[in-house]
Amino acid sequence: MVWFILAVVLVAFIFDFINGFHDSANSIATIVGTRVLSPFTAVIWAASFNFIALFVFDTNVAKTMGKGLINLALVNPDVILAGLIGAIAWNLITWWYGIPSSSSHALMGGYGGAAVAKAGFAALILSGWIKPLIFIVVSPLVGMTAGWALMVATSWTFRNARRATVEPLFRGMQITSSALFSLSHGANDAQKTMGIIVSLLVTGQVYFVNETGFLRHFYLSTGEEIPFWVKLGAHLSIALGTLLGGWRIVHTLGSRVTKLRPIGGFCAETGGASAIFLATYLGIPVSTTHTIAGAIVGVGATNRLSAVRWGVASQMIWAWVITIPAAAGVAAGSYWVIAAIRG
Repeated sequence: MVWFILAVVLVAFIFDFINGFHDSANSIATIVGTRVLSPFTAVIWAASFNFIALFVFDTNVAKTMGKGLINLALVNPDVILAGLIGAIAWNLITWWYGIPSSSSHALMGGYGGAAVAKAGFAALILSGWIKPLIFIVVSPLVGMTAGWALMVATSWTFRNARRATVEPLFRGMQITSSALFSLSHGANDAQKTMGIIVSLLVTGQVYFVNETGFLRHFYLSTGEEIPFWVKLGAHLSIALGTLLGGWRIVHTLGSRVTKLRPIGGFCAETGGASAIFLATYLGIPVSTTHTIAGAIVGVGATNRLSAVRWGVASQMIWAWVITIPAAAGVAAGSYWVIAAIRG
């Protein structure tokens, strides 16, 4: 059983890698779309700040994911494996079709669906789901408002400046805003996987009690403290995933929603990063995809409403709506299969 639990830890890091691969567009789509950085340089830049977030933020989001959503007394390692399978499957489906869905909500849906399949709705800590579910709506609206407000403010500030002067200035500023968004992405998203791994180690602690040698270091009695190796593995995995990139989704966010110039890219990234920093501080697992997409729409809407391709935006919204139930369904089916195999 110990080796099975460690294999599930590996699957969790694989999810984190796919999360970075899938969500790399969140960090680089705007800066690639405005041609401030080449795709290759942009992914290196984003991956670096995904990893640096390890040393900057507390683990409030990880604690929410680890013990705030599911009653750990009612789950086991099979549940967590099934939840990860559900999240990975949905991420790969949406990546294939170039849909910028939420890896965060896929993980929440997968974890919740597998837990319900095992123990019914009693496995859910309903009060813990309120904030994350509310923020499905709030995070894109906050991103949209922040992007719109920043775009209005900067446009008014530089209203008399020549484009030849403003453009180089914001090309440089967008490099900074892209770093901030990548930092926020690494902070919020990597912590979700940390929380899942801690849940796994706590629910499987009985199997580590009598272990000696290096296996003894995997023992956790509570989910209050997150071991450094979990933090390091999560941030490395998401950074490597970002480094490889998900170019299908980059195209959707970078050019299909609206056309951006460097000033717009700066405002979208800064607005999105501000919203995610706030959520991370509050310990709320939010969707970086929702937030940056909302910010991009807000920036585009400052020109005119027709500047936003609302058809593309509506397709993204439908993907957001079905992500949690779709991942939950796949995870529930996966749990029944795993439980049947493992007896």
